[in-house]
Amino acid sequence: MKAKLNCAKEAVKLVEDGMILGIGSGSTVELFLKELGKRIRSEELEIYGVPSSYQSHIVAVENGIRVVDLIQFPELDLCIDGADQIDSSLNCIKGGGGALTREKIVASASKRFVIIADESKLVEKLSMPVPVEVMAFAYGFVAKEIEKIGGSCNLRIGSGKVGPVVSDNGNFIVDCDFGIVENPKELEVKLNLIPGVVENGIFCSSMVDRVIVGTEDGVRILERL
Repeated sequence: MKAKLNCAKEAVKLVEDGMILGIGSGSTVELFLKELGKRIRSEELEIYGVPSSYQSHIVAVENGIRVVDLIQFPELDLCIDGADQIDSSLNCIKGGGGALTREKIVASASKRFVIIADESKLVEKLSMPVPVEVMAFAYGFVAKEIEKIGGSCNLRIGSGKVGPVVSDNGNFIVDCDFGIVENPKELEVKLNLIPGVVENGIFCSSMVDRVIVGTEDGVRILERL
């Protein structure tokens, strides 16, 4: 928890009065929003935000951020989000919380995209199953096509409800194991070319401007070369 809090506090320093933020999802982002809320209250800042999930929407409102959308603000100043795995080239896998499509949209709409994560998320190469958001109607076909390109599919099942996890967009989340991902960009493109795939959880390094890595003692800053 201390490592997550350290990177959240560092990310808050990037926020300026009047900014329009893209807000990711997850436990580290929740800590970031709570720390930002302290600044908003103490410095009387006016911050706008486009949340990527109902979870981050609720926490943003609770902490004084004025929630807006991409119709009002199609370009955002800064996006802060977490990651489930980050390789040595700053390619990431995201989507453990199922919000990968909206997360990728707000990240792409932002002038700067900053990942915050504790050091346990750093790996040499991506290897965890890739979350893929899939239209329910297309699930059987998509699973077959993913197997053709070397993936093993696992339909994510909900906790606290019967049946599959349903995303904020009303779609299934399928976790696809490809083993070690040698070429993240190529896999990202292949997945998104399958009809019925809405988006996948590979966030290539070309999107990422900075990674703030939290440790027990402080933070490390990694930037794209």
